[in-house]
Amino acid sequence: MDKPTMQHIVLSQRPEGPARENHFRLETKPMPVPAQDDVLVELAYLSVDPYMRGRMDDVRSYAKPVALGSTMEGGAVGRVIASRSAGFEIGDYVMGPFGWASHGCCPAAHLRKLDTSIAPISTALGVLGMPGFTGWYGFEKLGRPKRGETLVVAAATGPVGSMVGQLANAAGLRAIGIAGGAKKCALAIERFGFEQCLDHTAFATSKDLRAALKSACPDGVDIYFENVAGKVLEAVMPLMNTGGRVPICGLISWYDEGALGGHAAGGAQDNLPKFWRSILVKRLSINGFIISDHWALFDAFLADITPRVAAEEIRFYEDITEGLENAPKALTGLLNGQNFGKQLIKL
Repeated sequence: MDKPTMQHIVLSQRPEGPARENHFRLETKPMPVPAQDDVLVELAYLSVDPYMRGRMDDVRSYAKPVALGSTMEGGAVGRVIASRSAGFEIGDYVMGPFGWASHGCCPAAHLRKLDTSIAPISTALGVLGMPGFTGWYGFEKLGRPKRGETLVVAAATGPVGSMVGQLANAAGLRAIGIAGGAKKCALAIERFGFEQCLDHTAFATSKDLRAALKSACPDGVDIYFENVAGKVLEAVMPLMNTGGRVPICGLISWYDEGALGGHAAGGAQDNLPKFWRSILVKRLSINGFIISDHWALFDAFLADITPRVAAEEIRFYEDITEGLENAPKALTGLLNGQNFGKQLIKL
């Protein structure tokens, strides 16, 4: 009898510039056999996230890069099909760090059991998972919001930005979103409750975007939740109020263009003296954070947000691509702003 097999997407080469589909390869390998305390899972949804672009580069960072020939890392959810752990039974649904694969096997200690009666299992990768937690932590703990303030967040329809905007609304702030395209801006307003949303693609320069933002934020900006950088950062910084806060969780516009290596010309590099001066004279609080440093607060996040999702007080939107083989294309699309909401792969 043939031994059972599984499929997975491996990183086949490192990009020099933008990530491409040919940097990955679909492979078949033997199905893993659970060791003591391990759980084997048939995966249903895979996560696609901006941080994955950084894992493709062999550079020093807060986490090791994905090794060439190894499964592309990422969160995934699915159904337990074999268990050697007392805490998990066949048929349980779990979330874990399985990566881009049809199946995954890992220690039970790395898994979170999902309650399918509360929300779809896919939400464990989005609004009730790492992206939602990122928005919640950055806003609540680093944004230090006060009623009546003005908040700006880009990628407003993504799982982080949409969480931030909805939390701001609930806390009595004015939430101004920035997104790429008229359809995304409409989604930000109609589904996520942003007061206004500006289409950054409609503005040729950061100066033009800044003028529109100034009109939308006549009292200035108190919190800028940074997840994009680039033109948006250049537009917002001069509008920050004294004592403003800037939580930083991502810089997606620079991931593919080499700016993080210090090679990009113009833009933020040329504006660096102005940025530093703004930070000084406006007494800004700039806080970069990596959400994996704060997992001790994840249960508090779930306790706060889960009932609000169930009551549809916090809404979400998922962009679902079918087929494991399409995960690389979904990632490159995400990095180019082609996704609407949380990007998922359905198996």
